[in-house]
Amino acid sequence: MSDHASDFVLQAISFDTLEGWKDDDPSGLFEVMRSCRRQITEVKPYRTGSLGLSSEDLLPLLIAAEDFTPSSPASARGFFETHCRPFLICRNDGSSGFVTAFYEPEIEVSDQPDDVFRFPFYRRPDDLIDLDESNRPAELDQAYAFGRLHDGRVSAYPDRQAIDQGFLEGRGLEIAWAKSKVDVFFVHVQGAARLRYRDGHIGRITYAAKAGHAFSAIGKLLIERGEIDRAEISMQSIRSWLAHNPERVDEVLWHNRSYIFFREAAVADPSAGPIAAAKVPLLAGRSLAVDRLIHTFGFPFFIRAESLTHLDDGRAFARLMLALDTGSAIVGPARGDIFTGSGDLAGERAGTVRNAADFAILIPNAAAGRFD
Repeated sequence: MSDHASDFVLQAISFDTLEGWKDDDPSGLFEVMRSCRRQITEVKPYRTGSLGLSSEDLLPLLIAAEDFTPSSPASARGFFETHCRPFLICRNDGSSGFVTAFYEPEIEVSDQPDDVFRFPFYRRPDDLIDLDESNRPAELDQAYAFGRLHDGRVSAYPDRQAIDQGFLEGRGLEIAWAKSKVDVFFVHVQGAARLRYRDGHIGRITYAAKAGHAFSAIGKLLIERGEIDRAEISMQSIRSWLAHNPERVDEVLWHNRSYIFFREAAVADPSAGPIAAAKVPLLAGRSLAVDRLIHTFGFPFFIRAESLTHLDDGRAFARLMLALDTGSAIVGPARGDIFTGSGDLAGERAGTVRNAADFAILIPNAAAGRFD
């Protein structure tokens, strides 16, 4: 477990003690698992997190799933019971895990700016470079994964305020323009969006890079300032506050110096989810963003959140999910972000998810022995 060994332990459990397991139907995961196998074997393996589980550890499960078609929810669960062992992720400080949720917004845009459509989504600039130990300046924190190369010198890239005030104007980086600066900001938070152009056609953008500055939650800022009660914080309450305080929008949004750049993505199947960090389409309700410094994409996690009931018609959330994405705010061994789908309804569902949760990771049998 290297870097994070002091933070948590894995506790071997049985499927019989995994509360909610017997009521779940993970049948929809098999197509996604086949996509993960193609990514690993035909493109490149996923980066191994500090837990030590690799794509090679995952492959026996993915190979077994290749030709398996579940005939019922029980047969789908039986597949995982045969090929995996569950381990509860136990934080050493005794605190529970925590889940939030994300979605793919659908935004009305124009391919040309005018008095209404004024706020751009930008492609990655050519002076933004990846940073590592070989080229990161001493004055930049280790957390900076990107920087600016200009006149042979590497420095921090301009932040949200500088970019909003025009730093990138005139470089031809705009993909499209939206009506609302707040809409653009929340697409940055989500990391992807469907774009509905004025002629009716649908485009899609997904994360390409970021300016490099740390993510700072504006919800936390508004709580600390006494603007929104902690118990009421949600995407909806933040949007409502911004709508009622237009003169303070810039000040609050600029608190989050992080800035996201996008690339255009094909829309071969409008019903499919966006392609995120694991390079496979996300499946609504079954895709999880995790801390990729600890975990490795493609692994199954069973998430149970007793207090999260609005995603399952009043029943406690208890589902097997695949780790397929990550995010700046997703930090820790038992921290996850649930993908709820695309469009406004998915946004309504995602915006109020802030719940304690139990995390169990399913480890393929051959690798499981390392964690006993």
